Amino acid sequence: MARTSKTARGNTKRPKPASTARLDELIEEALVDAYGEDEKASAFHCMLEDHLALPFATEILGVEVVVERVELTVDGRIVAVCSRAGYRQRVSILDLPFPDPAPDGVEWIEAYRRWAGGTQR
Repeated sequence: MARTSKTARGNTKRPKPASTARLDELIEEALVDAYGEDEKASAFHCMLEDHLALPFATEILGVEVVVERVELTVDGRIVAVCSRAGYRQRVSILDLPFPDPAPDGVEWIEAYRRWAGGTQR
């Protein structure tokens, strides 16, 4: 899991991105019993629900939003449900910017992005 560390002045540093080897391990863990694209997307969704620390704030187009949850759409995409001032918007997890510091479990988003870039679209 990505960890943050404190600087001498107490500020939080951004966690190091997961290595390719670590991402490959996470992909293998997620997909161990998944067959077909739908099951694979569902497996990643389950891992995100289990490991991603929610809710968390991030910035989209210069506006702070809160990522409340992740959902699996009927067409097999994983989206982040973002809210602000009573409004909600779904944003593809592939396009979601990470805050600084990133939440615990963000490496699962990185693993999903690596997998999706190699097998989809």
